[in-house]
Amino acid sequence: MEPSLLPNERLDEVNESIRLIQKTDGLVFGTDALLLAAYIDRTFDHVCEIGTGCGIVSLLLLRRDKARRLTALEVQAAYADLARRNAAYNGLSDRMEVVCEDVRTYARSGTERFDLVVANPPYMKADSGRMCERTAKTVARHEICGTIDEWCRAAARMLRYGGYFAVVYRPDRLTDLIVALRESGLEPKRMTFVQADATSEPSMVLVLAKRGAAGGVRLSRPLLLHTDDEHTANTRELSYILQHGRFPSDIFPEGKRTRKDASDGNGKE
Repeated sequence: MEPSLLPNERLDEVNESIRLIQKTDGLVFGTDALLLAAYIDRTFDHVCEIGTGCGIVSLLLLRRDKARRLTALEVQAAYADLARRNAAYNGLSDRMEVVCEDVRTYARSGTERFDLVVANPPYMKADSGRMCERTAKTVARHEICGTIDEWCRAAARMLRYGGYFAVVYRPDRLTDLIVALRESGLEPKRMTFVQADATSEPSMVLVLAKRGAAGGVRLSRPLLLHTDDEHTANTRELSYILQHGRFPSDIFPEGKRTRKDASDGNGKE
């Protein structure tokens, strides 16, 4: 049955198994969300997404069985409601709980310990860039409801010892991210830069950090999205990610993982 849409909503097909209600006057999901979900390469028992928005990352993790159950946090009530509706429409309400709460408050409650936390944080400082007219876009893009330091500290509080934090961020603020992770007790273990093509500077960086781990980060080769300057032709790697929902093995060769980085979602080596 088709869902009932509000006047400012539309229904989009993400892939063969997910259809998504999105707001026509708000932020819509992009490549960063798809890559963040694909960056997770194993199954975790209990996952939390910070700032779920319409819920696309959470839905992708559940549909690909990378999360057995999931808690999605969203500070904006309208988007929390949208994420709940998307979970219900895609038949995932029994595995996905949506909580409308500021992550800083939720983390201090100490009620949950997760195996994995994922986030696509606001990447612009509150006093930088052109502020959007619509409040929803402002909160999503600017650090109105928490800085990167606060998001990392919150993630660390919510993770069990040995749990993972996966994040997609802007390369020009990578230093801020790395400092915030380490000061929160989250050690970066894997990092991948994303480029539109072979001649472009990276536009995104994906980082997987581990709570309580020793130092030492593995930098993969960059992920290139397109083979042409017009960005009309996908690379083999991007096509694989879009089809399978995970990174191809030649970006993360299995033989090059350490035993600790290859541990399962329960922390067993």
